Amino acid sequence: APPVTQRPTELTPVTGKSFRLARDVKADISTGHSTTLRANTRWELVGTISLGEVYPTREQVVALRGDGVHEGYIVVREEALVGFYLPVERAFCPVERNQPLSIEP
Repeated sequence: APPVTQRPTELTPVTGKSFRLARDVKADISTGHSTTLRANTRWELVGTISLGEVYPTREQVVALRGDGVHEGYIVVREEALVGFYLPVERAFCPVERNQPLSIEP
């Protein structure tokens, strides 16, 4: 499989926001693999990058697959998933198409 796209990016730590995902979301990345964000998971803001707000969850492992497997946090902008932040690599991986999120408090 091709490598996961990684664009180096700077994370500015921010906290104090969270949301619950009301419905499953399937996200495709350029490697041809997809990852599913599960409904009823809670996501906690850890910071921002230039492209949006960065949220991990403790309730599932978000794995991005390419030539290897990378952990990802979701990047949200205007209630849509725009990509993933890779905390180990400190990089951004875009999704093929932005996915609207069903967000609840």
